[in-house]
Amino acid sequence: MTRYGPMFGPDHTFLGVPACDWREPSSYADADVVIIGAPFDGGTSHRPGARFGPQVIRGTDYLAHDGTRPHLAMRVDALGADLTVKDAGDLEVFSGEIQRSCTAIEEGVGFIARHGAIPLTLGGDHTVTWPDVAGVASAHAPQRISVIHFDAHADTGDIEFGSLYGHGQPMRRLIESGAVRGDRFLQLGLRGYWPGPEVLDWMADQRMNSFHMSEIVERGLDAVLDRAFEIAMDGCDGVFLSVDIDVCDPGHAPGTGTPEPGGFTARQLLDSVSRICHELPVVGMDIVEVSPPFDHAEITAMLGNRVVLEALSGMARRRKDGDGPRWKRSTPLLEGRGTTQQPG
Repeated sequence: MTRYGPMFGPDHTFLGVPACDWREPSSYADADVVIIGAPFDGGTSHRPGARFGPQVIRGTDYLAHDGTRPHLAMRVDALGADLTVKDAGDLEVFSGEIQRSCTAIEEGVGFIARHGAIPLTLGGDHTVTWPDVAGVASAHAPQRISVIHFDAHADTGDIEFGSLYGHGQPMRRLIESGAVRGDRFLQLGLRGYWPGPEVLDWMADQRMNSFHMSEIVERGLDAVLDRAFEIAMDGCDGVFLSVDIDVCDPGHAPGTGTPEPGGFTARQLLDSVSRICHELPVVGMDIVEVSPPFDHAEITAMLGNRVVLEALSGMARRRKDGDGPRWKRSTPLLEGRGTTQQPG
């Protein structure tokens, strides 16, 4: 089922975009992207609270919730003139019933994708990526969708706390299901002290591409992204982008369930998301693990909101570029603006 508005808190859409009902394709027939909430945190292994993530991601902004948001650098309005975005509210999920909840999420996300819109899911813990990607893959073609996954943790465990299902296992479940290929699964930002050698051996056997923070620092983020893009589009038709907010250092994202020091800055994450959505054909996305009860001064909630906006702006810029030259990220802010200047 869907709900009209969030499961928790006030009824509002993402920054004021029009509402729709995912079960009624006519309500989003003109939409490029449909935002949908998956407020499930029943797979959390440490600090709970991500069920409240969709509510705060939708609404944490100091500007008017007026359904428009021009991007200073990319010169597009992803909520207005250059992309059509609608919000279907939250899927109805069931506390304590992880398989039932995942079935509901896969059904909703897959239905949206089959009816022509890009589903953008607001989590929720990372468990929801299993049904998110499965739903998108079923709407396109299994093993023709690559995954780019930002996270401090690989989330490739097998049985954790006596269960096959949880936020530490969705990537293994996806690969084992055949929905995606292990060698087209790309992970960025891994660090810390989990998983152990047996899980890493399994990942290597699947030919996963996992970039540890030490490697990213040594090689440079842009170089790693360049390589990831090459792999992601080799034999695949589209990309699913999954962002666990704990890919960022806890100083930039304290409100999350399993914080791990030494991660991305907010700037690195936003630039990466922007590049992916501008340069690659993104067919689905989720942002997960924003846990408001552990946030401070809305730092994590604001970053989550901006991750969504950077993704949408990148998609809008990709559409605006069309088959022409790609927009240069180094273009000066005021170049070509003003009544006496001509665009360069």
